[in-house]
Order: sequence, then C-alpha cells, then structure tokens
Amino acid sequence: MRGVLFDGERAEVVDDLEVRDPGPGEVLVAVAAAGLCHSDLSVVDGTIPFPVPVVLGHEGAGVVEAVGVGVTHVVPGDHVVLSTLANCGTCAECDRGRPTMCRRAIGRPERPFRRGGRPVFQFAANSAFAERTVVKAVQAVPVPKDIPLPGAALIGCGVLTGVGAVLNRARVDRGDRVVVIGTGGVGLNVVQGARIAGALRIVAVDAHPAKEETARRFGATDFLTSVDGVRELLPDGADHVFECVGRVELIRAAVDLLDRHGQAVLLGVPPATAEASFLVSSMYLDKAILGCRYGSSRPQRDIALYAELYRAGRLLLDELVTRTYPVEDFARAAADAAAGKVARGVLTF
Repeated sequence: MRGVLFDGERAEVVDDLEVRDPGPGEVLVAVAAAGLCHSDLSVVDGTIPFPVPVVLGHEGAGVVEAVGVGVTHVVPGDHVVLSTLANCGTCAECDRGRPTMCRRAIGRPERPFRRGGRPVFQFAANSAFAERTVVKAVQAVPVPKDIPLPGAALIGCGVLTGVGAVLNRARVDRGDRVVVIGTGGVGLNVVQGARIAGALRIVAVDAHPAKEETARRFGATDFLTSVDGVRELLPDGADHVFECVGRVELIRAAVDLLDRHGQAVLLGVPPATAEASFLVSSMYLDKAILGCRYGSSRPQRDIALYAELYRAGRLLLDELVTRTYPVEDFARAAADAAAGKVARGVLTF
C-alpha cells in the first residue's frame, strides 16, 4: 500500500507498506483525505524530533474498514475523522475531561506498519499519509456522510487546534478583542473560532498581504502585515493574542500587545530548545501566557460539535482546502505548504 515515509533523511511516497489488522479496541480506517500540516514538515526538518522510519500525517478522515473486539461506536462503512489523541480514558486527566494531558497519549509511538519485514513508526498515533491506518477506537470519531471528507479531514488537527484554543483554552467571550498572528491553517481556525465566540474585533496579522481576503472571509475585522500596526487599531491592547507561527520574536510581540488581564496563547511550534523572553514587570496586571496542546480538545465531543457547526453554516471547512493533491504529488504539496502558498493542502488517496 502507498504512504509517505520519512527515513530520517528524506520523505518520499512508497508503495510497499503493510499495516496490521486491528486488535481489541482498535479501528482500521481507509484514509480518503489528509491535510498537510506544518507539524509534518517539522518532523522532516528536525523541529519536532521523532523516531524513524515513520509514516507521516496526522490530520485525516476516511471510511472504517474493520473494527477490533470491543469496538461498538463505529462499524465498517462509517465515515470518521481521525484524532491524534490515543488517550487511555481511565487516568485522572481523562476523567477530568482533559484527554490532551493523558500521559499515555504522549511520547509512546506505536509501530503498526511494516516495510520490507521491518517495523515502521506511526506519527502522532495516526499516520494519515497512508492508504490505511490503525488507530485506537477513541481516535475514530464518526461524522455525517454528507460532509465532504477533504474538509472533514481538517477537523482532526487544524480545526481542533485553532477553534479549540479559542473556545476551550482562552475562552474568548462576546465583545473581546482578539489578535491572531499568522493566518495559515491553524490561524484561520483561530479567526473563525473568535468569530463563533462573538469577539467584537478580530485583527489578523500575516506577512503575506494576499491572505487578507481569506482572513476576512473567516471573520477577521482587520488585517495587517506586521504586528507593528496593532496598537494603532487597539490602543489599549488586546484581550487575547494567539501566536500561530512559532517564532520567539512573535511570542514576545504577543505578550507586549496584551491589555490588562489579557492572555497570550502559544500555538506555533518553534524548535524544541527555543527560549522566549518578556518583561516580567508587564505581567503584574493579571496578564497570562498560556500554552495550548491540540486546542485543549475533547475530540469525541468537539469533532461532533464542529461537524454540526459546519452543517449549520457557521464553521467553514471547504474554504480551508486550498488545493488537493494526489498522494503521489506529496513533494509538490510539501513545497507549496513550506512556501505559504496554501492555507491547507490536502492529500487524497
């Protein structure tokens, strides 16, 4: 079967992967579409360390082919969105409704694939860049069949991360002032999350002026090509600033742009050893810096919610799919994503 394999030096499409059958509590999914997220590129460039060889991809949707013993919430033929959270469901964090903090869901990569008789790692408990993948039952969330799978795939990471950061982590409220630094796939979802939450002012910042039209379509009330102009629009600062790029100088800018009681939410992923600085004296007016993993999401609840918001016309999905690529064109899709030419490119099988 086909898939995108990274061997530690290069990522390429191979056609001789094998995946095992689902075991108890697992689901085998035929992947129909998978979004190309910068986190996948960050594995290739070393920003995110990961053991190799590994099948990439973590933002996918497809059709259930088989289920293991004990799986009852999906059956073969169901359409599902794939979550990256292989959470246990039984620990204290899961019991509190915080599956993103489950210690069994972090840093324990499985190897359900084989190539040439050798085991291959699974990225983010998902590996959506393969024709078929095996995931834990909790990761396969059913969605209505009238939602196009290329758009549905993006719920699995970009929407959960961006909209989730707004609704679950920052808890943006009606009338709030929001700044979003970076309007790629995650940033656009932060923008539309702020719109859904009822923010009064949503300032999108991106160095590429061509992104203004899309940002406004998703809900931005203002668009700037530099953070330098934010104070002219919001003299007192913002209630929430979301950094969606992963650059330390923009993290500092996010903190500096806060009003009293404001909070900076960090979504971009800089190198693992990166350090950021801020003026400690600026924080005593009840300001906060918040990390956020995967939108602080509860995928079984949130994916179903976002699917219904899409069906109600309140959440944009189709507009996120800038371009689709057959999986054989992975190299071109990766180049377009790295160059910022697409909000989200989607690989199809």
